[in-house]
Amino acid sequence: MSFRFIQEVISPEELVKAYPLSAKDVLRKKERDQQIKDVITGASDRFLVIIGPCSADNEDSVCDYISRLAKVQDKVQDKLILIPRIYTNKPRTTGEGYKGIVHQPDPEKEPDLQEGLKAMRRMHLRAIAETGLTAADEMLYPENWPYIEDVLSYVAVGARSVEDQQHRLTISGMDVPAGMKNPTSGDFSVMLNSVVAAQASHTFLYRKWEVVTSGNPLAHTVLRGAINKHGQSISNYHYEDLIRLVNMYQERNLQNHAIIVDANHANSNKDYKEQPRIVKEVLHSRKISSEIAQYVKGVMIESYIEGGNQKVNGHVYGKSITDPCLDWEESEKLIYTIADHI
Repeated sequence: MSFRFIQEVISPEELVKAYPLSAKDVLRKKERDQQIKDVITGASDRFLVIIGPCSADNEDSVCDYISRLAKVQDKVQDKLILIPRIYTNKPRTTGEGYKGIVHQPDPEKEPDLQEGLKAMRRMHLRAIAETGLTAADEMLYPENWPYIEDVLSYVAVGARSVEDQQHRLTISGMDVPAGMKNPTSGDFSVMLNSVVAAQASHTFLYRKWEVVTSGNPLAHTVLRGAINKHGQSISNYHYEDLIRLVNMYQERNLQNHAIIVDANHANSNKDYKEQPRIVKEVLHSRKISSEIAQYVKGVMIESYIEGGNQKVNGHVYGKSITDPCLDWEESEKLIYTIADHI
């Protein structure tokens, strides 16, 4: 037999019952969801900054980071909405290495998805309770959505998942903004096709059920750069790229038009120190083009307490064990720069 069944994991209903969202935080999330929705739909001219660690590998350091972020949010709330990244599933290019807290609650121990699901939900709940900030997570596995659907305010679909039908259909049943990244090929039409699919209603099989979705009008595009046939990074955050995507948006009949620019990954050639420069260029493009300003609603930034990254067994508090991140000092400075240009 190709599959070895290890254990039956806790159901979403059981997990939510064991770790419920408090009544206070239900209201906080409702308010945050509306604020973020208003940016995507154009009802608000505030700007989204989706920022945080590449992977949420440690509850204490992640919540420490978000507590710092919450203090900055208070100072920039008139212009920016800060959405912390709590990415609990980590896609791997080759499938090797640390796959996120859902797989390994302790990165140095063997996978334990039963405990990983609990660790994922506990981290999200703690972050909301301590800071009032609801987070973004990447939907790497569509079947995981019910475990945290009541706590997330933003969902990202990665470059390797955006062409997958199950991801597109699952997004169509969500009621929070979902960013569909361009595929690693960089093809804008693939990304836009995903947005079209996600904004539409569908009937399909999901977690043993025949379901029908209402469509998600908050699905939108995320530019993260591309990789050419030689394995070289190709950026797509420049003025010409943004105008091209705006024009392609205008050719399609979509409920909302929004673009987020990911300042890391192939856009920075994974040089995390380039992120401030890239963000500033995007802000400049918004300044000189009213169309770009209308469509570009935010940026994504990989940031943690300590800059760079380390091996899994490095044990430097608040330092990424996956992709390198901008340090806190530079991140805080960048947030204030963004606010000054909105």
